[in-house]
Amino acid sequence: MADTQYLKRILTSRVYDIVEETPLEEAPGLSTRLGNKILLKREDLLPVFSFKLRGAYNKMAKLSPEELEQGVICSSAGNHAQGVAMSAQVLGTNATIVMPRTTPELKVQAVKARGAEVILNGESYSDSYLHARQIMEERSLTFVHPFDDPDVIAGQGTIGLEILRQYTTDIHAVFVPIGGGGLISGIAAYIKELKPETKVIGVQTTNSDAMARSIKAGRRIELDHVGLFCDGTAVRLVGEETFRLVQELVDDIILVDTDAVCAAIKDVFGDTRSLLEPSGALALAGLKQYVELYNVHEETLIAVTTGANMNFDRMRFVAERAEVGEEREAILTVTIPEQHGSFRHFCEILGQDRAVTEFNYRIADSEVAYVFVGVKVQDRTEARLIARSFEEAGFATLDLTDDELAKLHLRHLVGGHSPLAKDERLYRFEFPESPGALGRFLTAMRPDWNISLFHYRNHGADYGRVLCGIQVPKSDDGAFEAFLEALGYVYVEETANPAYHLFLG
Repeated sequence: MADTQYLKRILTSRVYDIVEETPLEEAPGLSTRLGNKILLKREDLLPVFSFKLRGAYNKMAKLSPEELEQGVICSSAGNHAQGVAMSAQVLGTNATIVMPRTTPELKVQAVKARGAEVILNGESYSDSYLHARQIMEERSLTFVHPFDDPDVIAGQGTIGLEILRQYTTDIHAVFVPIGGGGLISGIAAYIKELKPETKVIGVQTTNSDAMARSIKAGRRIELDHVGLFCDGTAVRLVGEETFRLVQELVDDIILVDTDAVCAAIKDVFGDTRSLLEPSGALALAGLKQYVELYNVHEETLIAVTTGANMNFDRMRFVAERAEVGEEREAILTVTIPEQHGSFRHFCEILGQDRAVTEFNYRIADSEVAYVFVGVKVQDRTEARLIARSFEEAGFATLDLTDDELAKLHLRHLVGGHSPLAKDERLYRFEFPESPGALGRFLTAMRPDWNISLFHYRNHGADYGRVLCGIQVPKSDDGAFEAFLEALGYVYVEETANPAYHLFLG
């Protein structure tokens, strides 16, 4: 099929039987910060919170009455499934959806709510695809492919049509996430036909980069494994037609990591108060990386925000990693002498006005203390300056900002039993969530009382929850009680807690 025929397919698409044009909105905060005009094509606002409805409906609306009577089937990680399920409702046909077992429960329930039969099979889209093809043959159903079908591609291409209709002046680049390639194929087919000077740039994650590898190799490459954080683009093998179109029409593919995606989710929330799913923020993550790589200024850049089917329980992880992805949190391990006054000196070097995002410590050595600390910074340059300040004070410092083991696991594992924690008392405190709170605590405490355990993580609340072990001799009971009352912080003693004795005491 000549690519010019996609223009006709897009212009005659049946998409607008079921959806309305989605807005192209400026992101003012991002635009100011990046020095470019940043526009978001809000596909997350469609009825199923994803662009996938366009292609699914366009394909199904063109089926014969006999095919609709027999029913349809698809495989999907979630968003295409919802598009097929809603289209089936509107067109009065039955839909069977095969989804990977790793699909977020939010998407599974959304598909079931639209009356579709859901079958969970496999660990990725590619696994569920093979199972769906088998069922298709057994039941004589019509397969609705999520990306490798001209009618599906054309339906997604209506996004390109809307972009050029909504923004009629020069566009430097449009950024589009890539899973199997249907979305970027449709958008590029339209934009490159009418405005070939506008770049169309794909974005993939570093652990789900089948299209990028295929383009580099000049043939379709099937991945052994795919990352599942961006489940909507977790495709091991791209389509034949989409590979051809991407080869011909797409200018570049940018790869981003999980932290960059989390930061992009936060960026969109800051400007729109909308919460995108990881794949939905992928294009923006790539846009930001492109601006930094190529030093782009005063251009118009568009990111297609493709979906908002976010599982609630993923938000904690996103919040945890967004600051690192934005390069606004430095994670360091600092080695200080295990002696009275060391923590106070540590805080003095850090500075009263600098926000500590995390602080973990457990006494483990009679000579030195290892402190795991997170600090809010403006950029990586500030992180390096902080590390240098500790080094100049004689405190060996290790930068763990890019260390996956530290970010995923070690930050939660600092602690354990310690034979050195003699006379330890355990307390939970509520610290005011403000710079200097830790310093005030250390200043008020007697220098001969040693901190043997400390755990704090900023979760954005008014008060920080702190767990602290303090070595206080029995003879100092009265003085310690007076210290607690004078401190003015809410506290609860946990020294008798059985869990403490099992894991820490």
